[in-house]
Amino acid sequence: MSSSDLQNLYQELILDHSRTPHGYGLREEVRSQSHQVNPTCGDEITLQVHRAEDGTIEAIAWEGHGCAISQASASLFAELVEGMPQAEVERRIDVFREAMRSRGKIEPDPDLLGDAAALGGVSRYVARVKCAMLAWVAAEDALRKLES
Repeated sequence: MSSSDLQNLYQELILDHSRTPHGYGLREEVRSQSHQVNPTCGDEITLQVHRAEDGTIEAIAWEGHGCAISQASASLFAELVEGMPQAEVERRIDVFREAMRSRGKIEPDPDLLGDAAALGGVSRYVARVKCAMLAWVAAEDALRKLES
């Protein structure tokens, strides 16, 4: 597969997730949530973390509005982490952040990030990194709130 074919596949994946997002819709019962805003472009995400007694993430529920990147990123995050232990979720947030801050030097690992690796190209556009990180930062904040 050529790099342009791969790029088209990634673009299609991002558009699919922004059109039909995974985990969209906040829940009545909530133990922890975070609301994050990207002041640069106005994207917003409210993200809830639903954790089981054993520390496994049962579900990520979220709502928001903004560009296709921020909405797809929230959907990809929700899909990726459901069923994962909290420590593993935190590790993957760190791995994603490192790739996003690399300005294209670090290719996201699909074994660790699943389909969210499709967002790797965003790291070359500094203004868009905050869009891609919004849900991940909200999740990090919500997880921190669970611990306090």
